[in-house]
Amino acid sequence: MNLESFIALAREKGASDLHLEAGLPAALRIRSILGTIGEPVPAQRLAEDARALIGEDLWPVFLERRSFDLSRTIQGVRCRINVLQTARGIGFAVRLLAAFEATIEKLNLHPDLKKLATQQNGLVLICGPTGCGKSSTLAALIQEINLTDSRHIVTIESPIEYAFRPRRAYIRQREVGRDTPSFDQALLDAMRENPDVLMVGEMREPATIRLTLNASETGHLVLSTIHSASCVEALQRVVSAFSPEIQASVAAQLADCIVGVVAQRLRFRPELNMLLPECEILTPSHAVKNFIRNREFFKIASMLETGAAQGMWTFQRYQGWMDKRTQWERPPSAAEAPAEAPDDLVAEVPPPVLGGGFAPVTTGAKSHSVSSVPVTAKPAGPIVIEPVEGGLEELVKKMK
Repeated sequence: MNLESFIALAREKGASDLHLEAGLPAALRIRSILGTIGEPVPAQRLAEDARALIGEDLWPVFLERRSFDLSRTIQGVRCRINVLQTARGIGFAVRLLAAFEATIEKLNLHPDLKKLATQQNGLVLICGPTGCGKSSTLAALIQEINLTDSRHIVTIESPIEYAFRPRRAYIRQREVGRDTPSFDQALLDAMRENPDVLMVGEMREPATIRLTLNASETGHLVLSTIHSASCVEALQRVVSAFSPEIQASVAAQLADCIVGVVAQRLRFRPELNMLLPECEILTPSHAVKNFIRNREFFKIASMLETGAAQGMWTFQRYQGWMDKRTQWERPPSAAEAPAEAPDDLVAEVPPPVLGGGFAPVTTGAKSHSVSSVPVTAKPAGPIVIEPVEGGLEELVKKMK
């Protein structure tokens, strides 16, 4: 079996992750439980698959770094893939992404999260441990903006996980390593690209965090993720990423720009046979901003407990809301979901109009004007912008 066969098997079994290691059977993670299947995989087979997947041009990069991140659509499934060197040879860690368009409703998240997508500027942080669904929640917030507002969205990801089709928003997706050399360079570029919304896949380095904070202070809505178990810990991690002598200024900057923090974890509900997200949601009241500015993070926990009226949620209150809920969306697995977005959603895209503005969106007997700019020309067809595998290099080759 090659990589495509293993991904097809993982899709058939409803797995969220696939792990391949030389000399060991393939491992599938199904509903958070990891188990092996089949015979040991030969090292030569994995080496050949890795070289074919990465390509000859980038193979020297893998040999130098001993790891490589990329995303591909394989067997109709969008996959986030990490190729790595191990003691046994070359291995794969593959995350299978459901092919449906993530929304707040489809992910069974609380409707209060939609309020974060209505913000015009500031910083929204999504945090949680690895594999808790941060990327899906981030994609749902971007999709909420995409379906409701005509804004220019620029995403910076490593790699691109969800391929967005513009609905009412104009979306550009950039992959670090393919379309831009780094998060830092992409953030600097974005300041010259007239964005309304920036999505930064992950804040890792202090330089990236500082540029993200700067962007959120200059009239942009910035959404990003960070690894932490709670909202308070996320704020602490942002500030503590810097040297002590500048932490006070970073804390003041963070207090001024933060508009929401969501901590997320997944819990398996056996009665529903589903993994469901549980959230802690922090909104920045005046008191919370003051605690951040003074780096008194330990006091924020009590504000979460008493801040229900301000739209704050503790994990315990959120669990209570989930226990009372009776209707749940069941997102299709990678095996069930269509590889392409449904045509009925594409039909709702307000097409761009030459001369400025967007055409009105007509649904049944209702017509909603998306922009106040007058329509001055016949509408063109729907926007369809998908990340193209290969990108600039493929285009340059065709031009020669």
